[in-house]
Amino acid sequence: MRRFNELSPNFSKKTRNKKDIKFVIIHYTGMQSEIESLRRLKNPASKVSSHYLINRKGRIYQLVKDRQIAWHAGKSKWKNFKNLNHNSIGIELVNKGHRFGYESFPKSQILSLINLCKKLKKKYSIKKHCFLGHSDIAPLRKMDPGEKFPWMKLNKMNIGIYYEIKEVRLKKIAKKNLRKLFFHNLYKIGYRYFNLKKKNRQDRLVIKAFQRRFLQKQVTGRLDSKTLQISHFLAYYA
Repeated sequence: MRRFNELSPNFSKKTRNKKDIKFVIIHYTGMQSEIESLRRLKNPASKVSSHYLINRKGRIYQLVKDRQIAWHAGKSKWKNFKNLNHNSIGIELVNKGHRFGYESFPKSQILSLINLCKKLKKKYSIKKHCFLGHSDIAPLRKMDPGEKFPWMKLNKMNIGIYYEIKEVRLKKIAKKNLRKLFFHNLYKIGYRYFNLKKKNRQDRLVIKAFQRRFLQKQVTGRLDSKTLQISHFLAYYA
């Protein structure tokens, strides 16, 4: 798999150990063009970068070496990890994003992503459930890679979690207990940025982040029975 170097200066000075790499975080660029995206990721003033960028034709650019800490995740949480830059490899997919006209991801781009993820998974012994989207680890401020990203397809290649296409049945639950069960499920899966004991305004954003990944045609931010069922299935196997 050929890679093209477009090296960025935006990484931390300290080199990490191989064992520190535990996650792959998938992003979209959210900019109007590939050229603009590369320019920003290489600009010292922007203070952002990623390890890889994959354009819409499937060409892979390496911007930061794997063992360097790129600045892609920002303020983030997943399970017991905070600020995941130190423990992750970031992959940017060229896509205009929700702000500039969100696009479907071309087959060639996703094929290159899958091939790259397979290599990273093997090289760093990254677990299947540790392939995440930016919105998984920062649901209050990020929407990428978004509801058009083919998580189901990646899951079939043993990359990232998904749920089985079958009815997940729950016993009838009192309405007052729905939120408690849902967010306990999310906590077990790995999501953070919510209060387990009381409702708050941020709940809707967390629910939307979950739906963008697992219920992509129904991103409402409302806790419905299907959203709850999917969370229950995933938590059971977490």
